[in-house]
Amino acid sequence: MKPDLGITVKNLNAVNALLNKVLADANVLYIKLRKFHWNLSGDNFMELHLLFEDQYQKVAEAADAVAERISTLGGEAIGTTTEFAKESQLQENPGKLPDTQGMLKELVNDHESIVKSLRKYVDDTEEKYEDKGTSDFLTALMQAHEKMAWKLRKYFKTS
Repeated sequence: MKPDLGITVKNLNAVNALLNKVLADANVLYIKLRKFHWNLSGDNFMELHLLFEDQYQKVAEAADAVAERISTLGGEAIGTTTEFAKESQLQENPGKLPDTQGMLKELVNDHESIVKSLRKYVDDTEEKYEDKGTSDFLTALMQAHEKMAWKLRKYFKTS
């Protein structure tokens, strides 16, 4: 049975397509966080090891919530690494392992890229697609990524 939520089928389809992009970003970021977590060494090893673990757990929970939101809206969540790579705006670097500062910078950039796209999606879902529920959902997700980026950004000296 299709949901009857007061949102047109056309808008539901558009929102679900947008949410699948969010899901793809979450999964690519999750994999990157795991890779960096596994391959850390040097100063702040344990601190960053635990921070990356905390973040990949949060990102995994968020990915599950995004997939459930898609299902709630009558859509189908993508679920293969091929689909994630195709739909994500984030870039992977197979065969390359940055140093600790490079890892931190890459993760900050990824979180900030996600925040920027979520900021647009928040507006689109509310104004263009008339889906305040998804707009609120994405606002909370955006705030979570802002906080994760902030924690990573604090490892850089500011002038």
